[in-house]
Amino acid sequence: MSKNILILPGDGIGPEIVSEAVKVLVCLQDVYGLEVDMDEALVGGAAYDATGHPLPEATLQYAREADAVLLGAVGGPKWEPLDISVRPEKGLLGLRSELGLFANLRPAILYPQLAEASTLKPEVVSGLDIMIVRELTGGIYFGQPRGVRELESGEKEGYNTLIYRESEVDRIVRVAMDIAMKRDRRVCSVDKANVLECTELWREVATRAGGDYPDVELSHMYVDNAAMQLVRAPKQFDVMVTTNMFGDILSDCAAMLTGSIGMLPSASLDENGKGMYEPIHGSAPDISGKGLANPLATILSVAMLLRYSLDEPQMAERVEQAVNSVLDSGLRTPDIASPGTVEVGTSEMGDAVVKALQAA
Repeated sequence: MSKNILILPGDGIGPEIVSEAVKVLVCLQDVYGLEVDMDEALVGGAAYDATGHPLPEATLQYAREADAVLLGAVGGPKWEPLDISVRPEKGLLGLRSELGLFANLRPAILYPQLAEASTLKPEVVSGLDIMIVRELTGGIYFGQPRGVRELESGEKEGYNTLIYRESEVDRIVRVAMDIAMKRDRRVCSVDKANVLECTELWREVATRAGGDYPDVELSHMYVDNAAMQLVRAPKQFDVMVTTNMFGDILSDCAAMLTGSIGMLPSASLDENGKGMYEPIHGSAPDISGKGLANPLATILSVAMLLRYSLDEPQMAERVEQAVNSVLDSGLRTPDIASPGTVEVGTSEMGDAVVKALQAA
C-alpha cells in the first residue's frame, strides 16, 4: 500500500536541499520499488507571503493526512520585522504542536571521511555516535504565560514560563530508554535541577522511569556541565535526553563536533511513529540560491523517514550507504571541503548520491 509524504520546501536554502532529497525518493521509487506518493505545500515565510500565515490550514490538513513530512527550513531576515505571531518559525512550532511531535531525535555522527573537518582533534571525535533525544512540544518554548509587559516604572519586562508535567517527562525519557536498548544501553538525562524546580521534577521522573529499564545505565548531568563535556570528551555519551531548550542548544553544539551542521538529520515523532523529518541547520539565507548548500543532512533525513515512519529499514540503509560511498569518492560541498577533496555544488552532490544508489 502506497504511503504519502508531504514535502515542505520552506524558505532560504530549503527548496534547494529538498529538491535533492526528492531526487533520492524518486530514485528509490524507480529502482527499488518504493511505494510512496508525494504532495507539496507551503510553510514558513513562503506561506506567509502567499497567504498571510506561516502555517495555512491547507498545509496543516495535508500534514495531518500524510504518513510523514519532509521539511527543508524556515525563516530569514526578510520576515524578522513581522509580529512574532506570524513569523516563519511559528509555522514550524505549529506543526510540531498540532501533530503532537513530542520526541525529537538528533543523531550526531562523525563520518570517518570527515574527521579532519571537525574543530576538535580527530582522536577526541573519531567514532563519535550520539543520539540526542529532545522533548519538543513542552517547556519554555510553549509555556504560558509569556509575553512583554510594561512595569509601573515604564520599563518593559519580557517573561516566559518553563513548565513540564510528569507525563511529558515520562514519555520522552521512555523514548530515550527504548532507543538506548538498541544501542550501548546508556542514557544521560540533562537538567538544571540545582536551580530550576521544573527540572528538579524532571530528574525525579526520569529516575522513576529509568527504574523500568534495569538493563540501561541512567546518569544525570547539569546542562552547563553537559555542554562542557560535549567538547571535552563527547564519546562518553550514548543517548542524551533533555528539555526542549536544552536540547536545542546541545544538539547544535554536538553538530559542530561532526565537522558540519550540514551533515545532520533529525526526526520529530508522535506517539505512533508518524514524523516530520528535517536537517537541523537553518535556512542559511546568505547562501540561498547560490547552489552551495549541503543537501546531505536532508537526504539523511529521508533515511530516518524511511526507517521510523515508513518501516523501510533496508531502504534507509541504502540511502546511508550511498552517502558513505559519495564521501568515500572525495566529493564535498564547500562546508565540508578540505585539501585533496573535490568541491561540488548542491545539485551535483544530490546527483552523486542518486548515482551511488543506482549503482548499488
